[in-house]
Amino acid sequence: MPTDCISYQNSGYFSKLIVDYLNQNPKLQSLYHRFPTLVNFGKQIIEKQKNFNQSDNQNRLDLVAVLKKQYQNLEVSELVKNNIELLKKPNTFTITTGHQLNLFTGPLYFLYKIISTINLTKELKTAYPDYNFVPVYWMATEDHDFEEINYFNLRGKKIRWNRESNGPVGRLSTEGLEQILEIFAMEIGVGKNADFLKNVFRKSYLEHDNLADATRFLANKIFGKNGLVIIDADDAQLKKSFVPFAKEELLKQTSHQKVLETSEDLKDYNIQVNPREINLFYIENDLRERIIFDNNSYFVNNTDLKFTETEILNLLERNPEKFSPNVIMRPLYQEVILPNLCYIGGGGELAYWLELKSFFDSQKVTFPILLLRNSALLATEKQALKADKLNLSWKDLFSKQENLRNEKVKVFSEISLDFSEQKRFLKNQFLKLSEMAQKTDKSFTGAVRAQEVKQLKGLENLEKRLLKAEKKNHEQQLIRITNLQNELFPNQSLQERTANFSEFYLESGEELLTKLFAELKPLEQEFSIVVV
Repeated sequence: MPTDCISYQNSGYFSKLIVDYLNQNPKLQSLYHRFPTLVNFGKQIIEKQKNFNQSDNQNRLDLVAVLKKQYQNLEVSELVKNNIELLKKPNTFTITTGHQLNLFTGPLYFLYKIISTINLTKELKTAYPDYNFVPVYWMATEDHDFEEINYFNLRGKKIRWNRESNGPVGRLSTEGLEQILEIFAMEIGVGKNADFLKNVFRKSYLEHDNLADATRFLANKIFGKNGLVIIDADDAQLKKSFVPFAKEELLKQTSHQKVLETSEDLKDYNIQVNPREINLFYIENDLRERIIFDNNSYFVNNTDLKFTETEILNLLERNPEKFSPNVIMRPLYQEVILPNLCYIGGGGELAYWLELKSFFDSQKVTFPILLLRNSALLATEKQALKADKLNLSWKDLFSKQENLRNEKVKVFSEISLDFSEQKRFLKNQFLKLSEMAQKTDKSFTGAVRAQEVKQLKGLENLEKRLLKAEKKNHEQQLIRITNLQNELFPNQSLQERTANFSEFYLESGEELLTKLFAELKPLEQEFSIVVV
């Protein structure tokens, strides 16, 4: 099978911003605190230890109390229990990833995020044995974009949960998911691995009343034995710690000002998120709407709710659970309530984190190390053998499809399909003609240039026609190449962004996770090719 490696930078699947971040481009260095290296984690530990819970240990105790409450109805591994207890200690830190409550985990990269997080804690424990490192999955229970999470893809089919949802998705009832289980069960058929998947789906979604509890059960079932701690921050006790920051947001709108300033530094890139004047929502079970300040009053968008400054501050003190941070404020909330060293996320997530450094500085909260999650390509042994027989490297398969076909035709062809030499010869001839025209009659210069353009265009057309003819001659080989690439890159996109883990678990069972844990190395910037 192919043995070459693909760096994230050369894969063609990451934005210029993320490539520049990975390359530690100097113009981005003001937008992050420390780059993810083992040495830098030592510095991050010292700084976070100094400024997390400077006055007392109450935040840690509150965190542990909330986690125990959230886990009380779950079967919990000894490793998870131990990790929760360790969070009381001042030498314990978290490594955190976050993800939406996608139905049945959604795309494959849900697994890659969490495995990256768990593997990094192990690596840090080896490097810094005097400290404890706890992997945390932050469930995005307060999100309200249900359309982003209400489906998963299986073998190219979209299995969708159709229902209405207006409030935070974590509080959403799981009623109606028995129909989804029926569809899923028919798709995956019978067998030991199929039975496991059906049973996990049933216990997750049919035996829990809301999406937060269902997702916690599911993630714990998959990763509990690895010590993963799962947190739902939609909690009044946790939000008490965030009250001072929410109060400043209501009164001063600091985040808006700071993020706008940073956006200027990112003007050469596509900005990920734009700040609101107030980056908080008001939430109820069936409501999550923006808070707007206008004419000395606070309004909840699309409702009749209206507050004076005194009223909204009193509400914040009494009922902090009614205030929900948006994408700008959520990272700050996370770093306030967790003793966190590092956030692990995808390219889109890191892009918006890079807008937040100056805001964190203004709040005197340590900015976490930002680590791009692992990416992987899963291939069967049969697919790897096909690649060998077709003389394809992994780099070939990561290429854009038309480029790959063109390059392979040139390899297969017995004649040269590259007219570069002829083009150089033609340009040299016309350079001489141009010099002659300059010396004899300058009025011919335009005619010479026009003839050069015409003949070069003619050569390019001949090159394209020859390439097209050769594609027909090697069509069968090209079809096999295209089919293989389409299997590995559905819709010519990354497999991890569309396929669900169940598709591969059906074939490999628990071995799938074993191989992923062995192959995903969080501090390396390379795609993992995992043969399953």
